[in-house]
Amino acid sequence: MSDVDVTGQPASNVKFSQIGKPLPRTDAPGKASGKTPFAGDYVMPGMLHAKVVRADLASAKLVSLDVSKARALAGVACILTAADLPDRMAATDIPGQTGQKRMDTDQQILVRERVRYYGEPLALIAAESRDIAEQAAALVEFTLEPIPGIYDPDEALKPGAPILQGKSNIVAEHKIRKGDPEGALAAADVVVENTYKTPFQEHAFLEPEVGLAWSDENDVVNIRMSTQVIEHFRAIADAIGVPHNKVRIRGALVGGGFGGKEDVTVEIYLSLLALRTGRPVRLEYSREDSFVGHGKRHPFKLTYRTGVTKDGKITGMDVQITADSGAYVFLSPYVLLYGAVAAPGPYRVDNLNVYARAVATNNMFTSAFRGFGGMQACAAYEQQMDEVANAIGMDRMEFRRRNFLKTGEPISTGFVPPSAIWTDRCAEQAWDALGEPTESTEPHIAIGRGIAAYQQSYGRLTFLHDTSECWVGVEVDGTVIVRSGVTDIGAGQISALGQIAVEVLGVTLDDVVIYNSDSAVTPLAGTTTATRALYMTGNAAKMAAEAVRARLAGRAAKEFGVAVDEIVMEFNKVFAIDNPDKSMAFIDLVKICASEGVHRSELSMFRAPFSDHLDPETGQGQAHPDYTYGAHAIEVAVDIDTGEVTVRKSIAALDIGQCINPAAVEGQLEGGAQNGQGYGLSEEMLYEEGKLVTPSFSEYLMPTSMDMPRVQCILLESRSGLGPFGAKGVGEPAITGVAPAIANAVADAIGVRVHEMPITPERVVMALRGKGASGV
Repeated sequence: MSDVDVTGQPASNVKFSQIGKPLPRTDAPGKASGKTPFAGDYVMPGMLHAKVVRADLASAKLVSLDVSKARALAGVACILTAADLPDRMAATDIPGQTGQKRMDTDQQILVRERVRYYGEPLALIAAESRDIAEQAAALVEFTLEPIPGIYDPDEALKPGAPILQGKSNIVAEHKIRKGDPEGALAAADVVVENTYKTPFQEHAFLEPEVGLAWSDENDVVNIRMSTQVIEHFRAIADAIGVPHNKVRIRGALVGGGFGGKEDVTVEIYLSLLALRTGRPVRLEYSREDSFVGHGKRHPFKLTYRTGVTKDGKITGMDVQITADSGAYVFLSPYVLLYGAVAAPGPYRVDNLNVYARAVATNNMFTSAFRGFGGMQACAAYEQQMDEVANAIGMDRMEFRRRNFLKTGEPISTGFVPPSAIWTDRCAEQAWDALGEPTESTEPHIAIGRGIAAYQQSYGRLTFLHDTSECWVGVEVDGTVIVRSGVTDIGAGQISALGQIAVEVLGVTLDDVVIYNSDSAVTPLAGTTTATRALYMTGNAAKMAAEAVRARLAGRAAKEFGVAVDEIVMEFNKVFAIDNPDKSMAFIDLVKICASEGVHRSELSMFRAPFSDHLDPETGQGQAHPDYTYGAHAIEVAVDIDTGEVTVRKSIAALDIGQCINPAAVEGQLEGGAQNGQGYGLSEEMLYEEGKLVTPSFSEYLMPTSMDMPRVQCILLESRSGLGPFGAKGVGEPAITGVAPAIANAVADAIGVRVHEMPITPERVVMALRGKGASGV
């Protein structure tokens, strides 16, 4: 549950008929009634069921692999091992790229000789039923010879440490440098140094990875998939050795993604089995498979040295970041870059040094997760802000006020965000919304409050040269069709396109149908990642709708004998703004245009800003199109006897630019609050020599509705964003500030900092014991 308050600038000149309204989403009726098919609901006659056989060690040599008993089992149609495949690799570089050289970071499809992480696939099975596939998997015999592994990034950096692949365990590094950080730290009145640690995190989407593949009459491999990226068809085609136009991804509505379905998951396995058997093949991961079948959030270790004057001005900052990449590179270079760019947060730091490294280990590989590096950075810099404020005896809000970036000021890379920076307004409103502190009525319950401000990018890295296409057309009866390759991962991405199109064309959301997520027949829109869908595809939809509107309005102006800019279209009516008597129904205008051959559709491409890479030594330049700024405020109650933390108040405030649909934004903020609360307090993936020992929801503890307070949402509208109508992104910013706000609230309650997340009851008790032992 949540409360929503939308505030912003005076907007007497801003009038929308559909935008900014909490309209029911186009996908809502089907989901509410159970009519919406998800990827797991699709079946085909004669289909086979697949199973992945996985390694049970994290670092080993594959000595032998015998599938003869499994192949002999009745009902087994096909078993594939690396010996049955050409010597090809699976792409793991950032998805959806077109035309640029990919990084040489590919992963083996199936293990040939070396196992690098627990759960790495050894063999694929296709059988007549899931039960038979499971039985066959149990009959596969393999021998693994353990190889000394490396499970701690710091150990992986030591001389003589085992090298996982290539020449070094450092798989990526980034530097950001400006001013004179050493001199500034030396001249500071106070220097505060702390190290913070953030954990692995599981995406825990409701719908595990699932897909159905078949080869059609044109020898095209079709894959009905739960994915965030239909553009994977190119990487899949390369991996299985067919032309790109021989793979078609038909995306379904996604039952949760959060970055976990950004990489290729089951698609290559399905394609190989469908081609080999000539039959449809379905593969659905169990929850246990899912836990070892996709990358996790990167654990970070972040050491901050912050120099400050006695009157609260930050003079300099040094940040050292180490990220655990796991066994394969995947998106580590990019997550690391996001973390480095975000390292100083939404604060003015003129003298800055950031050095960030991603390090290979035999842990589970890590990749995209909502927040994508910026969240880990925020978890550290906002705790550090409280610690520095405490060190100089200044109120934490006042310390932030003295250092907040202002509109028009450069961030860490020297880039000036083109939109408004309203962090101060967001922080003030979130803090004020907490109200008076709750009084504790029990001696063992301590109450604490925390705030965390943030800067989170929206849109992909600008050196990727991102584009997005969308088609909008009007039928003869006045209804509207939108076609876009965008995938909908539950946030209402496709409904937003419809709301944008009908605002421009002057009809209602009931009049639009949206076709999406088919790599062969819908215009390619790019990935649903990096908080880019509304910004990129929303702008493409707006451009296409505006082109159609311009032609319709031109014909209406001729009909009414007025200038084009006097034509108004809204609620299925067309009229002259100063003469409402000159009007007609939208459908009548469309019929006139149809009879005269006026073009009533448009395919548009929106291009993000294109830039070069950041300077490799200084990190200066443009990394992202723009940034969302906001704050989260928290009140907690801590049981000092047991260490249990209860979140009592949760306030989210951010500048959304222009809200397209307040109900959808509210949903993002509620979900982000839950996801961030779990990250801060309870969600912990534990590994022993690379083996996951928290392999299910029995051990991996996420907040339920019983653990969540009412989330209050405060939406500010600067109307300055680069998205349609001035919108900014919200998907990732919704989570960024939650965990550090909780950490600051816990520290406020118990008087000592827990430097490692999640802040479990055990860590709280240990911190209190340490505080008592030190006499603090």
